[in-house]
Amino acid sequence: MEILLVRHGQTEWNLLKKVQGKADVELNEQGIKQAEETRNYLKNEKIDLILCSPLKRAMQTAEIIKQGRNIKMIIDERISERDFGEFEGMPNTDFDFNAFWSYKQNLKYDKAENIKDFFERVYDFLESIKNEYTGKRVLIVAHGGISIPVKCYFEGIPNTETLLPLCLGNCEIAKYSYKELNIER
Repeated sequence: MEILLVRHGQTEWNLLKKVQGKADVELNEQGIKQAEETRNYLKNEKIDLILCSPLKRAMQTAEIIKQGRNIKMIIDERISERDFGEFEGMPNTDFDFNAFWSYKQNLKYDKAENIKDFFERVYDFLESIKNEYTGKRVLIVAHGGISIPVKCYFEGIPNTETLLPLCLGNCEIAKYSYKELNIER
């Protein structure tokens, strides 16, 4: 089974560097263009199924990518963005955003989703689709935060203070294969 992972297109909050976990922010004009470019880039790629976050920015991106193609799309809550809780809507410079993405520190918050709980949610999703869609080529349309544990699932968690550098850019594509998965959990 192969996975193509796409982060949603740009939103106004991305431009403002505001964290938008569960906030249901729509794509801006640039985000729509990015999604259209991604659709054109992927037009000759075999895609059997799209799994998508329920948040508007991901769903808009997925709908644009699948335009003109008859591809089944399934909405899955498990790939909605990490819950930023008390930090939702804040500029990422107003709190320690690097520490927020530190697997080593594993900080606990009043409302925000703990990083290890977040990873467990995404890993459970990846384990379940591995068995459910064997032999398929799946496009996952989700979020920058989701791209971090997905990369770690396939390549291992790096020994760094923050995992932020692993985050995909808007409409960036990553490819993974379960055939090459050698990581022990």
